[in-house]
Amino acid sequence: MAKFKYRMQNILELKMKLEEQQKMDLAAARINLNEEEDKLKELYERKNEYQEALRESCKNKLNVHKIRMSTLAYESMDDVISRQKIEVKKARGKVAIEQDKMGEAMKERKIQEKLRERNFNRFVKEVAYEEAAMVDELVAYKYGSDVNSEKWRIDG
Repeated sequence: MAKFKYRMQNILELKMKLEEQQKMDLAAARINLNEEEDKLKELYERKNEYQEALRESCKNKLNVHKIRMSTLAYESMDDVISRQKIEVKKARGKVAIEQDKMGEAMKERKIQEKLRERNFNRFVKEVAYEEAAMVDELVAYKYGSDVNSEKWRIDG
């Protein structure tokens, strides 16, 4: 029996490997985004702690130096938070880019799989046609040999 061999199998395998690599890149980008968002959350928590410390220093005995340090720490957190927001935005952009690449890789793999499936269906039809032709040939041969043997019987 004939064996199906897809002549572009190496391309299909390459597309599958590229898709797997893209999955890993997307996962790495998502992990990076989560880390950046966690950093931002921690910065907000730290800012709230500084704000609470500033309130406490204003409530208690007035210590100008402590109030000034708490105010500077609280205000400097705004700069740190804004820089971290930029990092989060970059990470989100990277995730979006990786998702687009992933979608493209999936499309290319699916195209190759469709081509392979079409070639396989064509192969199956060709094999079926060849088998039908062989059966017809065998039937014709058998019918021809049966007719010849009956002819000899009648003549003989």
